Amino acid sequence: MGTASTNSTKPAMRDSLIAAAFQLFLERGYEQTTVDDIVTLAGVGRRSFFRYFPSKEDVVFPDHEQCLADMTRFLAASADSDDPVVRVCDAARLVMRMYAENPTFSVQRYRLTREVTGLRTYELSVVWRYEKTLGDYLRTRWADRRDGTLRANVVAAAVVAAHNHALRHWLRSGGEGDPLAEVDGALEFVRTTWGGGQAAEAPAEENEDVVVVITKRSTPMWRVVREVESSLGEG
Repeated sequence: MGTASTNSTKPAMRDSLIAAAFQLFLERGYEQTTVDDIVTLAGVGRRSFFRYFPSKEDVVFPDHEQCLADMTRFLAASADSDDPVVRVCDAARLVMRMYAENPTFSVQRYRLTREVTGLRTYELSVVWRYEKTLGDYLRTRWADRRDGTLRANVVAAAVVAAHNHALRHWLRSGGEGDPLAEVDGALEFVRTTWGGGQAAEAPAEENEDVVVVITKRSTPMWRVVREVESSLGEG
């Protein structure tokens, strides 16, 4: 959840709306709570609510837009020398830090999204946007690879899956333990599987020698091998 600023009433009002919304969600239930209920408890008008949140669903996920923007800037600032897989793993850690800033709120939201189908659908759309952002970056970095698009899609999905595995484990525990350590372990698996090495940086075009040998079925294998070696200049 965003941190209120002492220098502006706007963030304070935004946080008041979030606090009021979750108080009502917990007391009455999400479906039974209206925007009018939220603004009444917060002591503001409907217009103030929609200034910060386009819909009631958005008040449940108040920091994802900012986190997505932070991730996009982080990836855009990547140097050509950076390992793309390491970079997207580091970008995923930004999301975990957002959750870790307020464990109580994160656990409440997790439990709420488990109960409300519409919120679960909304959450999946948010996850897809994170995955797309990672994939777009990787496709750009691997544009000269023959398998660049496939590799980008697979790695982006793997990073999101690893992050969410660690996140769910932490949330199910009630926010106990160190979520950043949890996600580090999960992302290390992705990094060691897909990052670095010649295999990860193979060029799109590979010059390979192809030799066709025409011989009788009865020709001994040793003679076939000798003919191949001779054609390659290795005999």
